[in-house]
Amino acid sequence: MLENKVRELRARFKMTQSDLAKKVGISRQTIGLIEKGDYAPSVLLALKIAQAFETTVEDVFYIK
Repeated sequence: MLENKVRELRARFKMTQSDLAKKVGISRQTIGLIEKGDYAPSVLLALKIAQAFETTVEDVFYIK
């Protein structure tokens, strides 16, 4: 199962779901689904999210 640290990273960077969504070009609802693990992002979207947090994809997403 794909797990992620999006919520933790958002808190560290003081971003709302809307802030992150705007930065990567998707809806706030999609960010919520990703955080809950109900949506697995494409490779491109995962890269954009990692870039928004100035880190690698592996630091944001992992398999548990």
